Amino acid sequence: MAAHTPPESWTAITREVSPAFASCELTHQSRVPIDVDRARAQHDAYENALEDAGCRIERLAAGAGMPDSVFIEDAAVVFDELAVVTRPGAESRRTETAAVGEALAPHRPVATITAPGTLDGGDVLAAGRRVFVGVSTRTNRRAIAQLRAMLAPHRYTVCEVEVRGVLHLKSAVTALADDVLLINPELIPASAFTGFECLAVDAAEPMAANVLRLRDRLIVPKSFPRTAERLAKRGHAVVPVDVSELQKAEGAVTCCSLIIKGHGR
Repeated sequence: MAAHTPPESWTAITREVSPAFASCELTHQSRVPIDVDRARAQHDAYENALEDAGCRIERLAAGAGMPDSVFIEDAAVVFDELAVVTRPGAESRRTETAAVGEALAPHRPVATITAPGTLDGGDVLAAGRRVFVGVSTRTNRRAIAQLRAMLAPHRYTVCEVEVRGVLHLKSAVTALADDVLLINPELIPASAFTGFECLAVDAAEPMAANVLRLRDRLIVPKSFPRTAERLAKRGHAVVPVDVSELQKAEGAVTCCSLIIKGHGR
């Protein structure tokens, strides 16, 4: 009998909800009251969903000086070969990156975006060997040029995509597979992603394109049941999570973790 091969270990680096979360940065949404305790409970449930999917959680602390830091995705981008610590577009968020870089160092070689480049991880969508980067209010072309140079030795192709009307590229498109994307074509044209199959979100759920792809399932916001049903009909295992308080801060399900596939460096 062949020996059983254990599944590849995955790690999810997360960050706790700051006590100052209600003072988060906002770009495209109006400020409404945020229940921080409820946000923490939802974040706990999100972490539980990641654990159920086989991820080991490494949670970082967050003080009152980092209201947005639960959205840890913006502080770094993780590839199989390296991790890139960003330089967030919002100056108030740049203190978040040092601890994230330290947490990533045992897992990957770490590179860093430097001034005058600005890059939020929420603008970076990797699908196979292609990496789409949104040019947005948070990410500029100088940072994209740096990222392209960092990834060139690893044979990634980096493509720029203009982002308007939403905070980040991944507010409007995420990957369901290396060759399939979930997209709101009213926000980002499918023509930007040549060679990919593009599945549109339900028209009644314009912000439903942000889903988190894990080993054998998709983590999706509970608030978008029509798009979730569309995904389930295509054969995806869909795990709804309630992130309603996080959504009030322009957050979504990819924002709250850095997923690291495989063992450490």
